[in-house]
Amino acid sequence: MLFFVGLGLFDELDISVRGLEVVRQADLVLAEFYTSRLMGSSAKRLSQLYGRPVTLLSRSDVEESPGWLSEARDKDVAFLVGGDPMISTTHLDLRLRAEEMGIPTRVIHSSTIASAVPGLTGLQNYRFGRSASIPFPYKARGKRIVPETPYMVFSENRRQNLHTLLYLDIQEDHFMTVNQGIECLLEVAVAGGETELGQALGVGVARAGSDGCMVRAGTLSQLVEIDFGPPLHILVMPGGLHFMEARALQVLAKAPPELVRRFEI
Repeated sequence: MLFFVGLGLFDELDISVRGLEVVRQADLVLAEFYTSRLMGSSAKRLSQLYGRPVTLLSRSDVEESPGWLSEARDKDVAFLVGGDPMISTTHLDLRLRAEEMGIPTRVIHSSTIASAVPGLTGLQNYRFGRSASIPFPYKARGKRIVPETPYMVFSENRRQNLHTLLYLDIQEDHFMTVNQGIECLLEVAVAGGETELGQALGVGVARAGSDGCMVRAGTLSQLVEIDFGPPLHILVMPGGLHFMEARALQVLAKAPPELVRRFEI
């Protein structure tokens, strides 16, 4: 059987008791950390807690050549991922491949940033619209390209008074900051003729799940100047605020009262 085991938000202690039991009883323990990372831990620390060796897989091992799947035909294989296993479509694809090969699968859920952000910010979870990822800018034919999709997703959610969760890019050991994510949004907005986005309300969250978690709300122009510290970071663009959300952002995210009042509905 193939077990998809979520590891939670920050370090090796975030795994559930059920997940820990599965890992300790598995014949083979594999992990991938390119879709998400446990910034407070390492493969070595995971192995020490589990009492089992943990083999790290590359993107190619997971997406292109997952030959290791055949091991789960007659063994119990634990596949470890940060957050919740089925948030990423990469993992869903892997699960479907296994099922089509006749390999039974089971999911051991865990905490994920999508559920942690409402708890940390006080923004109501059912008022979030479509989410998007902000990738690092890249060059094509000598020209700097800043992808427009995150801004377009935010704009559509804004029209419906919905909140937007914006995941920030991870490329090997490079982690996008809240500041860089905001800069990308502002660059796309200005190029499209919107010059007032800097006055929009934003919320930056850093190191969710850790003792050093940081949550700050303000205008994008204010947030871009704040040092959010080490990764991982995530950016939230709120829509209109319920009065309880407005109060929560003042208490939990140090938002100026006069700012959140502008966005109350």
